[in-house]
Amino acid sequence: HVQLVESGGASVQAGESLRLSCAASGYTYSRYCMGWFRQAPGKEREGVAAIHTHIGTIYYADSVKARFTASQDSAKNTVYLQMDSLKPEDTAMYYCAAVARFWAPCGTATNEYQYWGQGTQVTVS
Repeated sequence: HVQLVESGGASVQAGESLRLSCAASGYTYSRYCMGWFRQAPGKEREGVAAIHTHIGTIYYADSVKARFTASQDSAKNTVYLQMDSLKPEDTAMYYCAAVARFWAPCGTATNEYQYWGQGTQVTVS
């Protein structure tokens, strides 16, 4: 059973940066899609980035391209989301999610993912 724990959320000013972390445990397979999602109050959860843990391919939503960077540290079973030039509209609860997947592509649709973390809050003012 895969467990995911996010951290790194905070309240920041517009233009500042944050790095979110997602530590995974309980892997029973070597290839996963790891996705980053966010959900603002009153809005649907949306995918912002996804990374394939074996292949390394990364996908971004258009709304965050050039500002957000996903990465991973395989030795630590941790994925990261570096968020630069933050805007008030980036305010949301951020979640990471995982699904076993032999091959890319990794999508950013919520129904593609099986395991979810509890989320970490990002507030930009």
